[in-house]
Amino acid sequence: MANIKSQIKRNRQNDKRRLRNRVNRGAARSAIKDARSAIESSAPESKDALMLAISQLDRAAAKGVIHKNNAARRKSRLVKAFAKMEPAKVEAAPAMVEPVAEAPVKAAPRKRTAKAEVPAAEVAAEPKPAVKKAAAKKAVAKKPAAAPKKKTIKKE
Repeated sequence: MANIKSQIKRNRQNDKRRLRNRVNRGAARSAIKDARSAIESSAPESKDALMLAISQLDRAAAKGVIHKNNAARRKSRLVKAFAKMEPAKVEAAPAMVEPVAEAPVKAAPRKRTAKAEVPAAEVAAEPKPAVKKAAAKKAVAKKPAAAPKKKTIKKE
């Protein structure tokens, strides 16, 4: 047991981080396990399981739970195993099957696009907004204070 104040705090921080990281690490492990079992059984849903495992590994690597090279190595092994997998025989579906209602797909967030270029003539024609004095003062960057000069004493 630590008796130094800073080490006690460091232990608390490490415990919090360990618990936080455990969620992402566990999700990645279980996704890999599911993907491996789907690939070994040549299940038709193995591609979905593979994509989920890759996603979980990327998420864990982005959060720093596992190293990015570790994630890359695991993804590589999974994809290699998926490529070797023999394709599963797909059975023909009966003709009178009702379509299954799919869950609504959430739209992906829009990516920011570059602003359309405005001709120079239009830009010059627009009046410039008035800048308040307080805003102008804030905009001016303060210069760092100069270090005081050292006094030198001459010895005679």
